[in-house]
Order: sequence, then C-alpha cells, then structure tokens
Amino acid sequence: MDTPGRQTETAKKALKAGLCVGALGVVFGDIGTSPLYAMRMCVNAVPAGLPPEAAVMGTLSLVFWLLLLVVGLKYLLVVTRADNRGEGGIFALMALGPQPPRPKEGRVPRVALSTLLLLAGAALLYGDGVITPAVTVLSAAEGLRGFAPELPQKFIVGLACGVLAVLFWVQKKGTSAIGRVFGPAMLGWFTLIGLMGLWHIVTGPKLWGFLPKILLSINPLHAARLISQLGDWTGVSVLLGSVVLTITGAEALYADMGHFGRGAIAKAWWRGALPALLLSYFGQGALLLEKPALFAPLFASAPGSADVLPNPFFEQLPAGWPQGVLTALSVGAAVIASQAVISGAYSITRSAIQLGYFPRLKVLHTSASVAGQIYVPLINSFLAVTAIVVVLAWQSSARLASAYGVAVTGSMVVTTYAFFRAARAAWKWPWWKAAPVCGAFAALDLALFGAALHKFGDGGWLPIFIGLGMVLIMHTWKTGRNEIQMRVYGTALAEIELSTIAASKNIVRVPGSAVFMVATPRGTPLALLHHLKANKCLQKNVVLLTITTTDAPFVAPEERMTLSGLGEGVWRATGRYGYMESPDVAALCERIEAQGIPLSPLSTTFYFNREMILSGGNARMFGWQKSLYAFLSRNAHPVKDYYQILPTQIIEIGLPVQL
Repeated sequence: MDTPGRQTETAKKALKAGLCVGALGVVFGDIGTSPLYAMRMCVNAVPAGLPPEAAVMGTLSLVFWLLLLVVGLKYLLVVTRADNRGEGGIFALMALGPQPPRPKEGRVPRVALSTLLLLAGAALLYGDGVITPAVTVLSAAEGLRGFAPELPQKFIVGLACGVLAVLFWVQKKGTSAIGRVFGPAMLGWFTLIGLMGLWHIVTGPKLWGFLPKILLSINPLHAARLISQLGDWTGVSVLLGSVVLTITGAEALYADMGHFGRGAIAKAWWRGALPALLLSYFGQGALLLEKPALFAPLFASAPGSADVLPNPFFEQLPAGWPQGVLTALSVGAAVIASQAVISGAYSITRSAIQLGYFPRLKVLHTSASVAGQIYVPLINSFLAVTAIVVVLAWQSSARLASAYGVAVTGSMVVTTYAFFRAARAAWKWPWWKAAPVCGAFAALDLALFGAALHKFGDGGWLPIFIGLGMVLIMHTWKTGRNEIQMRVYGTALAEIELSTIAASKNIVRVPGSAVFMVATPRGTPLALLHHLKANKCLQKNVVLLTITTTDAPFVAPEERMTLSGLGEGVWRATGRYGYMESPDVAALCERIEAQGIPLSPLSTTFYFNREMILSGGNARMFGWQKSLYAFLSRNAHPVKDYYQILPTQIIEIGLPVQL
C-alpha cells in the first residue's frame, strides 16, 4: 500500500509531467511547425551555383547553432530568469526595468522613448499573430499535392482560408476544452516528425560505411564555409532571413512562462521539442542528399520560388495516402500553433488595457477556473480578417514566408534591450557584467533582424505596418489619458472637503447607496459635483471607488482593496489589479459590504464620467492624435461591460473635455 508521502510525490511528478506536455502544445506549438516550410525555404535561399552538399550541410549547421544559441542559451538559460512574479514577456520586463521619473506638479506625464520602444516590441507580436496562422495553415494545406498533384493552387488557398475561418470562429468557445488536447497532440506531432527524421538519417548517405554523413553538420565550420561562399551581405541576408524561420515562436517561450513555469518549459525543450526538431531538420537534410535528382529544381531555382517546388518535409513519406495523412496531421498541428499565438495576442491586449495603453475592449473569460483564458472579440476579428486577406494576397506559403521573421526578430531585439534594463535596475548588475551578455545577444539579434529586413519589399512591411499602427494607438491613448487626467482630475478638486459637502443643510440625504468611479484616489469626482448641482441630493451611503493597475501581473487577495472612512457616510475605496487581471467592480462591492458598509451591490447606483472630447485646446498632441483619441474614446467598450456592472445600475454624466 502506498503511503501518503509516496502518493504526494507521485502526484507532484504527474503534475510536472503534465506541465511539460502542456508546454509542448502551447509554448512550442509555433516553433514545432516550422519544419513544414523552413528547410525548403533555407535550401532555396542558397545560390544555384553552389554544390547541393555544401548548401545542405551549411544550412543545417546554421539551424543547429541558431536553435542552441537563441532558444537554448538566450531565452532558456538567461532571459527566463527575469520574471515578474512568475510572469514573462515584454510587459514583465517593462515592470522590472527602471520606471520613468514622476513629472513635476502640474505637468502632464509624457510617454518615455524607452517605453515607446518596449511597446513597439509588444506591438510586433500582433503582426506575428496574423502571419503565423496564415503561413502554417497554408503550408500544411499545400501538402495535399503529394496526395493529389492535380489540385489547383486556388483550391489549396480556399481550403486554407476555410480552416482559418473555422479556427477564428471557434475562439469564442474558449480554449479550455481544446487546451486539454494541445499537449498530447503536439507530443504526438513531435514524436512523428522526430521518427520520420531519424529514419532518413539512419538510411541516408553514410561516412565510412556506418556514420550518417548528415550528422557532420553540427560542425560550425560548415556554416562558416557556406557564409564565406555567399560572398556579399545580400546573399548572406537572404539565407539568414530564411534560417530565422526555424526559431519563429521563440518569443512565446518567454511570454508563456507564467502558465507553465521555467522548469517545465526547459524540460519540454531539452527533452522533447529540441531533439524532435533537430531530427526533423537533419532527416530532411539527409533526404536532400539521398535524392538530389528529386530536389534538383529546389537548388536551381531563384530564392522565393519554392512554392511550386518539392518540399522535403512531405517527401519524407511516399506520395499518395501517406502524404495525405501527414497533411491532415500537419493542418491539426498548424491549428494548435496558431491557437497559441492568437491567445498571446489576447493576453497582450488585456495587459495593455490594464496599463492604460489601449482603449477599453470587450474581454470575455472563457473558463471559470483558469483566469488566463480570455477572448477579445475585436482583436479576434482583426486577426481573422487580416490573416485571410494575407492568404488571398500572397497565395503560397513560400511567398508568405517572405513576410515572416521580421516581427519575431524585431521583438527579440527589444527583449534584449528590456532585459538589459531589468538586469541593471532589478538585479543591480554592473556594466561590466550586463554589457557583454546583452551585447552578445544584441549582436546576434540585430544580425537576424537586419537579414530579415531584406524581405521588406516582398511582404516584410506587413508586420511592421501592423506593429506601427498598434504603437500609434497605444501612444495616442496613453497621451490622451494623461492629458485628461491632468485636466479633469487635477489638484484643484483635492481641496474640497467631502464631509463638509455631505453635511451641508443644502444637500438632502436620500436612502440608498451610490458608488462614484474615480480615476485617482484623491479629490472629489466631477461626477459627484455634477450630481449634487443637478439633483441637490446625495445617497446616505457613498463610496468613491478607484481601480488601479499595479506593475505586478497578479495581486494577492489580501492586497486587493483598501477602504477608509471620510465621515458623514462617505468612504473611499481603492481596488488593485495586476496587468494580467480583469477588474470586477461587483466583487469589490461585496468586499466593501463584508466590512460592514451598508452597500448592497444589486441596489447600488454607479456613477461614471462620460468624457466628450472637443478639439481646439492646447494639449500637447498633434491634430491627428486628438482626432484619433476622440475616435477611440467614442468607440471604447462601455464601462458597464468592462467593469462587469449591470447597465440598469449605471448613470453616466457627460463631461466635455477640450484637448
């Protein structure tokens, strides 16, 4: 009979194993589907004049060392050590880095240049959220050619669009049910691609009669020799721009750290994802050397024309039904990889909203037990429409891959910069320690980013354009909110004594309770003053409630709220939420009532300011920014839904503000 201690140890091992399997599905879903198209694009990027063996061996050497240096060394061994209470990603590093100084009294806070750069890194992930579903699903659908070569490209494109439409449509159902199969499904996927690669490694060309020749590619001299043979930077950038496709999804490793933990992600990488990826790439390389005649068009064609050429990934299995089955499995893996990056876009959006860099959007929780599972309809619609339009415009995965890599490498550069700031501020690393580590990472990141930029004219502009649009929205919204904060909630109102107002004989105290939503935990809200001016009355129980967002991803329950009495039946409450949480005013009201305040959440009236933006003011914003902010403000999601309050309990008071 098992002892309780042994049962506990068994349960812990099962939990750790479950986290590792789950990490395979969510964290490494994107990078796990790169073999669908990456090797074909890399080989096609080598100039036609070079021998196939030099092209294959040199390319695999680059892939091998890039996976080890970027994913293994940079992210797993170094960057993931920088976590904000277990959470990773750009916003976590932003919170750990030095905070901008407080502006002088009466001055409007400005968005610092360093903050703007970090926001750009986060915004680039929206471009990744568009291209990842498009290129992975389209690459998988193109595998049908091995099953039915006569299929026209239009049919494959239509099928990919249909799969994308279904993928984005089911997002509103939530990922809790699908999430349970993510890990096991991707475990099966990694096992499959690893076994296929191992078979071709073993049966491929041999050295000395027994050693698989392709394994010699781990020698970095093959990579150095290939780069030297390319001659100029143009050829090198074309090759590196294709090789970088093998590490797409590396940023998700750090961003999803809070869901699985650093240990589980590291084990999933070293024991599962990395061996399978290396076996797959080396197996494809062995197949390329074994059947040079089959892949001769791939070596002889101009870079970027691989969409009509054989794909070594699908050619690992015989044509016909084996490739048909592989195609179906590839589509499933592509859907899982896309799901992970789509969910990441939702999380980024919620964090930006909570930190005040994005207007309120409708955020739906799709799981009662997992707080991180959310659905943002507007972002989902944007990603869906854009991804389908991209597939229709580019028509093939080879051409679409030209737009891939810019967003990933750009966010990698920003992550290195943010890590440097966090190491200096949070860990107090001296210059002599932080500069060499981050400098080495920055050199590699900048080289990859510079190589990816050669794709700008072929589609690389797309993720940059999407990221730039998101940065403009974030900067405009934050700047506008800061201006309104100063103009509406300035120090002038802090002088007013609330208890004196409440005790005035000119004010009638009526039965009931009211909650006035206040932007800052001081002063008298304008909504209350307008209410008194218009109605000459005030409820017997009044709560001034402020919702604040902390730099931490989550707030402990005991730190959720503070409450203080101002006298005459007026209280001030402050609710605190992390940037990974969504505020719940109804829950805060229940906390207030539990502390003895006669506040019934179901019979309370909530008062909000409804800002009406007018132009012609002296705000330090460009004219187009004022117009954009006014548009965003008019179309921001109603507070009744964002704060989870019944619309019948809300009174909005118009407040003209001139910017």
